[in-house]
Amino acid sequence: MKNNMQIPLLNNEWNGKIYINGWVKPGRGTEELLEKATGINIGQTGIASPEDISNAGAIARIAQKSWAKKSGPQRGDILREFASLIHDYSDEIATYLVKETGSIMLKAKWEVQMAAREFTEAAALATQPTGFLTSTLEPGFQSIARRIPLGVIGIITPWNSPIILAARAIAPALAMGNAIILKPDVQSPISGGFIFAKLLELANLPEGLFHVLPGGPETGEALVKEPTVDMISFTGSTRAGKLVGANASGLLKRVALELGGDNPYVVLEDVDIEAAAAAGTWGSFFHQGQICLSIGRHLVHERIAEAYAEALVRKAQALIVGNPMDEKVQVGPVINERQVLNVLRILDDSVAQGARILTGGKRNNLFIEPTVVTNVLPGMPLFDEEIFGPIATITTFKNDEEAIELANMTEYGLVSAVVSNNLVRAQHIADNIRTGVVHINDQTVVHGIYGPIAGVGKSGNGFGHGTVSNADTFSEWQWITTHATIQNYPF
Repeated sequence: MKNNMQIPLLNNEWNGKIYINGWVKPGRGTEELLEKATGINIGQTGIASPEDISNAGAIARIAQKSWAKKSGPQRGDILREFASLIHDYSDEIATYLVKETGSIMLKAKWEVQMAAREFTEAAALATQPTGFLTSTLEPGFQSIARRIPLGVIGIITPWNSPIILAARAIAPALAMGNAIILKPDVQSPISGGFIFAKLLELANLPEGLFHVLPGGPETGEALVKEPTVDMISFTGSTRAGKLVGANASGLLKRVALELGGDNPYVVLEDVDIEAAAAAGTWGSFFHQGQICLSIGRHLVHERIAEAYAEALVRKAQALIVGNPMDEKVQVGPVINERQVLNVLRILDDSVAQGARILTGGKRNNLFIEPTVVTNVLPGMPLFDEEIFGPIATITTFKNDEEAIELANMTEYGLVSAVVSNNLVRAQHIADNIRTGVVHINDQTVVHGIYGPIAGVGKSGNGFGHGTVSNADTFSEWQWITTHATIQNYPF
């Protein structure tokens, strides 16, 4: 029964509730949840109070001790069952994702599949060796380094890719023996939270290990400061991430931050212009540009800038804008009115400073036309700020060193991309751009599971999500030594 489960997954049991070892009434009441493209009411999401956080933390702390004692294969089996279940209910889950976030159906279905893969890979992580024998200076002395769980992990996720951004933390955290309190954004509590609660129930995750508590800044602050929470994994804006990092670090908690980005896409003059513009179109307009990995700045060699701009304009004008429940639609709505106004502020202020709109620039309710802007210079909001909307900006450069200078002319450092037929030249540029992720001959919106995704500067603190780094992120090292007898000391 793959992809077509006839029995609904949630049956509206989430409506007006939060999840603390089951569906319960929230301490802070409810908020209306709307379908982004139509404004139709989906239901009411519960809003968790600080008291709800403390209650969940106490339960999670107890449950985690038993979970950590289970063998890795036992934990892995539950994660594999989750992966199977998310495939079974993929159509229903994708529909929730489209309604809550304005995602097109293509992205929603991809995100569900990626979440399943995150759990499959984490299941394998649970069965990997947990440590090793270290070197010793004397015979008869055993020295072991092993990984142990951190305890209770607080996970705070945004609305833009709520399934994948939650799955990439939930799965490895559980695999390493931790309990979880998840705070999804109030705009996407179903796909970003309640779906996980229900599927983990069905996968027979032991009670008390997983809790879903939607809420705003007050709920998030309570989660960060909750004494029973040992680590915070936060994905979201740089502004909010700074507060999370300061509060968590001040309490000597581990904190992993993936924040915003103003990501450069460097286009050299030797490229296939149509191919480069196609990749650039995807990087700027996929999910309305509302991804931390989106292209923030198209840095284009001056020899091909005009031709590249013409190609980008043609592709932007060909995109279909509308209700993302229609699978033909390629660009859906921006998440809310506040974000629409911020995107238009960034655009209007830059135009007032000399930037030129080649196509787009208009809105219809929450829909913003795919927009291409040229003559964008450092100091303009379109160059300096994270746009988080469907706008592609073009800035030109004369040579490779200027391209590197422009690419690094930001306090962010999440991802960059370079396209060229000369791989040596592209690698030189890539080597000199300060970002946590670099792609050569691709655009910036590349979400992988196997390589670490992490930013530097205002884009994060370098804790990466990926199979090569997840064990380090969600566990602690413990050193154990053993002598056959008590050792003698000189005093």
